[in-house]
Amino acid sequence: MAAPHLLSGPHSVSELIERKRAARERALALRAECDPALGARLGMHVLAACPPAAGAVVAGFWPLPGEIDLRPLLQALHDHGHVVTLPVTPPRGRPLEFRRWVPGAALASGRFGTLHPEGETVQPDWLLVPLLAFDRAGRRLGYGAGYYDRTLAALPGAFALGCGYAAQELDEVPVAPYDVRLSAVATEHGVIVCKDP
Repeated sequence: MAAPHLLSGPHSVSELIERKRAARERALALRAECDPALGARLGMHVLAACPPAAGAVVAGFWPLPGEIDLRPLLQALHDHGHVVTLPVTPPRGRPLEFRRWVPGAALASGRFGTLHPEGETVQPDWLLVPLLAFDRAGRRLGYGAGYYDRTLAALPGAFALGCGYAAQELDEVPVAPYDVRLSAVATEHGVIVCKDP
C-alpha cells in the first residue's frame, strides 16, 4: 500500500503527536464498552473470509485487558495445522520476536503485561495485529511504542490482519511516514480489505 504523505510545517510533529494522543483516548473509551468475547465471532469471519494459506506460520497475540479475545481463533488455527506463534516484546526500538505456541503451554510474563510462550523462535508470514483504532485505508493506531510498525517493516511480504472491535473504526487514523498499513482488518462484523484512500 502507498505510504502516507509526509507531514509538513513547523508544528507538524507536535500536531501529529497530539492527534494520535486524542485518537488513542477516544479509542480506549470506545473499546471499554466492548465485550472481549466478541473475538469468537471475529474468528469465524477470519476462517470464512480470509484464512491463512496452508502451511502459513501465524502470529497471534494473547489479549491484554480490554482487547478482543482471539484465543478461540488461535485454537482453531492450531487445530487446522498451522504453526501458531505469540510475540515477545523486546526493549524499545527493536521488532518483536515470535515463539511457537501450542494450546495449554505455560506462558511467561513479558513487558507491558504481555504473555508469551517459552518455545522456539519462529518467523511468521501471516500476522494477527492488535490495535486501538483503524480506518478502511489500513491505517492503524497502536499503543505508541512502534513495535508492530518495526516488525511489519522487517517482514515486507507478510499478510497483516488487524484485529479489533467494529467500534474502534475511525474515519481517518493519524499516521506518520513510518507507520505501516494493514492488509485487512477483522472485527466481530466481518473482514474489511483495506484500500488506498
